[in-house]
Amino acid sequence: MPLAEAKISLFAVSTFDTDYLLLASETLPAAIAALERAGHTVCRSKAE
Repeated sequence: MPLAEAKISLFAVSTFDTDYLLLASETLPAAIAALERAGHTVCRSKAE
């Protein structure tokens, strides 16, 4: 619920072996911060 509390909209896609959260690129920094504040680990790609 950290993203909902931060009022960040997303589109979730679930497959057999993984889940994806799609969100607007301009909300990425706020989304990462909200998830990390809630105790989640965010793995960043080298492209970031």
